[in-house]
Amino acid sequence: MKAWATKQGVDKEGSIISFFADTRSVLTKALGLALVHEGPMSVLGNPRCQRFSMLIDDGAIKTINVAAAEDDPAGDARPEVACVEKMLEDLAA
Repeated sequence: MKAWATKQGVDKEGSIISFFADTRSVLTKALGLALVHEGPMSVLGNPRCQRFSMLIDDGAIKTINVAAAEDDPAGDARPEVACVEKMLEDLAA
């Protein structure tokens, strides 16, 4: 996660963005966001999380944006559902 944060340019102290790993899928399963569709899983292998973004304020989930859809279980066709522009809209709302 540190390498990804560095690549994204948000590894500086005092950043408002935090990166966390969920290596055992505990949070992923608790949120109901496990990617279980056999199509993507046949390629990815080990358990993964659906593509999503979440706005959390003072420990409370304010919004959750899941890019997956019935015809696109990995959320690859519509990533904008969970990208920064959507998060900025959520913050403004």
